[in-house]
Amino acid sequence: MMREFILSPSLLSSDFGALRAELAALEDAGLKWVHWDVMDGAFVPNITFGPPVIGKLRKTSKLFFDVHLMIERPERYIKEFADAGADLLCIHAESTLHLERTISAIREAGMKTGLSLNPATPLNVVEYLLPQLDMVLIMSVNPGFGGQSFIPFCKDKIAALSGMIRAKGLSTLIQVDGGVTLDNARELFDLGADVLVSGSAFFGFPPYAERHKAFMEAVLGK
Repeated sequence: MMREFILSPSLLSSDFGALRAELAALEDAGLKWVHWDVMDGAFVPNITFGPPVIGKLRKTSKLFFDVHLMIERPERYIKEFADAGADLLCIHAESTLHLERTISAIREAGMKTGLSLNPATPLNVVEYLLPQLDMVLIMSVNPGFGGQSFIPFCKDKIAALSGMIRAKGLSTLIQVDGGVTLDNARELFDLGADVLVSGSAFFGFPPYAERHKAFMEAVLGK
């Protein structure tokens, strides 16, 4: 059976002054997911948006809000992001001391659970948590900036994680974020990625419907 492929465009590369219009344009282009990169200026250098912005735009969008927290001690804000309307909350393994407790709190708040690993963070960090996770995000660049090039060794990491998930008989999704383009999308899907995040390689090539179609054709051949 053919695996589903999901494209989750990263709003980090969108027009911040027209986020409502950008979300509407993504829906019109046939996208189902959108990726929110939440940065705090501490875990990563940049600062982006938080629950108030997400909550305001949640009221106008039917997209699946894939919220990626690049912040220190994310356990402090789980309720705020749940109240804002995040569908999936993905935290970094490197950002909190008590991963299992935080993942459980995300689930209890009614959101799907995600765990992100920086490029150099080994997969054994996630092994015991896999049954509690809806998604694992493999960062294929160091987080904090858009437009970076894909780090080659992350391909081995994606393949190894896919094998780990299959060995456990789980259906945990694998997401890849960083340096995703039309040129490598099919290879990443073949390695085991289910959800690809694309920022500048998506938003930099309007119209969005044509770019979405190009990604689908590159990965699935249709």
